[in-house]
Amino acid sequence: MQISVSSTLTVYHDGQFWVGMAEHVEDGRYGVARIVFGAEPSDEEILQFVVGKWEKLSFFGDDPVETSKPAKNPKRRAREAAKALKRPAMSTKAQQALAAQREAMKQESAHARSRRRAEEADARFEQRKLKRKQKHRGH
Repeated sequence: MQISVSSTLTVYHDGQFWVGMAEHVEDGRYGVARIVFGAEPSDEEILQFVVGKWEKLSFFGDDPVETSKPAKNPKRRAREAAKALKRPAMSTKAQQALAAQREAMKQESAHARSRRRAEEADARFEQRKLKRKQKHRGH
């Protein structure tokens, strides 16, 4: 019986903090954990984290995923490693979620803006109506 285990740790700056994204694939189950480092971690701090705290991480989700078998050729493994380093740190699912959130906020602000404009137009109309009434009162 062969058990396939693959783990990666990606450290990136999210604009405010240095964050680590740990991805773990074991027996076709995919899990992700997010670690906030705060300040930029040194190589020694990352190594201490991996050695000391990796087992305590709780990986979320049990989505089955197809795992690829590692290539036997060292040149191919080096190419795959270089390709993985060129990939962006955030997953496409995260990017899609952020885009959906931005779109929802844009629609919400557009509705609020149109509602505010309609209320202002109604207020102007009421003001004109009141002014017309004042003119025709016959002082």
